Amino acid sequence: MDKKQWKAKAKALKKELKALAETGMAAVGEAVETAAAAVAKAAKPVSPLAPASFPDLPRIAGVEFAAAEAGVKYKNRRDVMLVRLAPGTAIAGAFTRSSTRSGCVRDCQAKLAARVPEGAGAAVIVNSGNSNAFTGAVGDKAVAEVTGGVAAALGIPASRVFSSSTGVIGEPLPYEKITAKIPEMAATLGEEGIAWAAEAIMTTDTFAKGAAATLQGEGGTISISGIAKGSGMIAPDMATMLVYIFTDARISPAALQKIVSRNVGDTFNAITVDSDTSTSDTLLVAATGRSAAAEVKGQVAKDFEAALRGVMMNLAHQVVRDGEGATKFVEVRVTGAASTEDAGKVALSIANSPLVKTAVAGEDPNWGRIVAAVGKSGAAADRDRLTIRFGDILVAHNGWRAPKYREEDGAAYMKRSELVIAVDLGLGKARRTVWTCDLTSRYIEINADYRS
Repeated sequence: MDKKQWKAKAKALKKELKALAETGMAAVGEAVETAAAAVAKAAKPVSPLAPASFPDLPRIAGVEFAAAEAGVKYKNRRDVMLVRLAPGTAIAGAFTRSSTRSGCVRDCQAKLAARVPEGAGAAVIVNSGNSNAFTGAVGDKAVAEVTGGVAAALGIPASRVFSSSTGVIGEPLPYEKITAKIPEMAATLGEEGIAWAAEAIMTTDTFAKGAAATLQGEGGTISISGIAKGSGMIAPDMATMLVYIFTDARISPAALQKIVSRNVGDTFNAITVDSDTSTSDTLLVAATGRSAAAEVKGQVAKDFEAALRGVMMNLAHQVVRDGEGATKFVEVRVTGAASTEDAGKVALSIANSPLVKTAVAGEDPNWGRIVAAVGKSGAAADRDRLTIRFGDILVAHNGWRAPKYREEDGAAYMKRSELVIAVDLGLGKARRTVWTCDLTSRYIEINADYRS
């Protein structure tokens, strides 16, 4: 049964529900509504690049989760999550630089820049279905009501409640639906609920995303667990998605922020699905300090940074693997550039090119589109020094197709689900790697129907 048939079936079931409701058959109507929701879910296939299952993430001492069905937009699914963080938790972040960023983003930025009350706890609340972006003063009021409701329920300062919203832009957030669920979530907080939280923040995502790492500190183990959402409107401008990472490490806010800032560029800012940056992009990293290990410093600090970077990279790659309509995971490696800036220009020009991405989707080894993407990038390039490879296959060299390159070899390589497109500019030593996916008709279907 194709997508149109699934939609027709769902529509028919909804009509049946209405008829049953009118005759007072509430119980049967509820069953039909559940069936309709199941049909709608079946019509949304999971990305072929998805991991086999959600990972078993280690519990982080000092972090508790809860999730609920608020009905902001979606029905019969969790769409709001709450996280309580222990007193003394250090928090770092990175956010979209969009000039139309949401009220939530601006509120989080202001709170991270403010003085932290001594020994204060903290919380994070996130809803899906509505981004509360481009909603003016109404949006600012929604942020204040939601964060104020969490503060009152958990007994913490409102200045330590961080919120995020993701979904449709330009629609007022029905914050009353969220605040009504805060007491329920506050009463059900627990260390084991991270998987539910990951599901609650999904929009067009086809799978929940999680990643973890552990390392040995001085005197104990340090654990890191993170979740993310992201599928479309993904382009490097930090953070390109919503990401929440938790650790029990003992580390100061300033040190944590430096580590996060150092590793954003090569992880979350090195991915692109469709070259569009969201108004709501947020990355928050919280360190509770509840590990038995000593404060992170020296070699442990280096190990911790490597582990955190690994979690960030894992989550970033999962977002690309869940790119709307994606069937291919593509690594674009650019070397030999005159500068790091030029390497980035070329890498993103290739990764964002609709012609390159549709060729990948069609399993067409059209390397001429890569040549064109290099040329339009604005970076310094010399035709006669350019080298192009598909994985280990030398495609073009010294300004011309490689003598031993065979089109059938390129076509066979393009049938893989994971690809590497490598370009050497032959002008210097700078390099840049970014990750992207293909562009299929499914991307158009998802975004053409998004608001309706």
